[in-house]
Amino acid sequence: MRGGPLPRAVGGLRRGPGGLPVEGAHMTRQSAPGSDIGRRLVRRREELGLSRAQVAERAGVAPGYLAYVEEEATASPGLAFLLRVADVLETTVPRLHGAGTELPTGRGEAAGHPVLSALAPEACRELLAGHGVGRLALTVAGAPSILPVNYDVVDGAVVFRTAAGAPALAAGQTVAFEVDHFDEARSEGWSVLVTGPAEQVTDPAGIAALAAAAATTPWAGGDRPTWIRIRPDHITGRRITAG
Repeated sequence: MRGGPLPRAVGGLRRGPGGLPVEGAHMTRQSAPGSDIGRRLVRRREELGLSRAQVAERAGVAPGYLAYVEEEATASPGLAFLLRVADVLETTVPRLHGAGTELPTGRGEAAGHPVLSALAPEACRELLAGHGVGRLALTVAGAPSILPVNYDVVDGAVVFRTAAGAPALAAGQTVAFEVDHFDEARSEGWSVLVTGPAEQVTDPAGIAALAAAAATTPWAGGDRPTWIRIRPDHITGRRITAG
């Protein structure tokens, strides 16, 4: 969807009802926690490798207002703005609002001519290194179990922190660890699978080094002092693209 540019500021900081910056307002404040829409917008923009300036130019919106929407927790952008930005980001307005967040991923229709290809080990490591949420497969009380954990990659090893409980039982086992990503709008995605021995890191210097290098914090919160490290023996991956 394209159209004429939305109103832009001629100069200074324009404000609308309630004192909020309007479309085209010049923004100079530092980054702050964004709204749910703003965080989803930033995440999708980063997935596509687009800068804020690129999105603003392609959508025909003011860069300052885009920055406001991304950064301001109270931002409530209008439909015209969201339609233009969603088009550039190859998504939809309902998805920017969070539609489908409670549903399993991968519910879209298959592409007309999908292509399934194996990923080279180097590509697998590059995707794995993006840190985030992965799935840990291990044995608990004699039965297989799969648990989501927030992870990082440090010196080629998968690491995560946990409290006493099932994830901590991975230490001493050979486990599997999987990460994936899906683009339901395009029916594309990839997955990477790691297998190898898991161990608990107990050396104080090693723990301090992992804590300093970690970019991800556990979503579950609380005190999670136990660090588990998985050293990959095998790493494989696959990608589905719309042919």
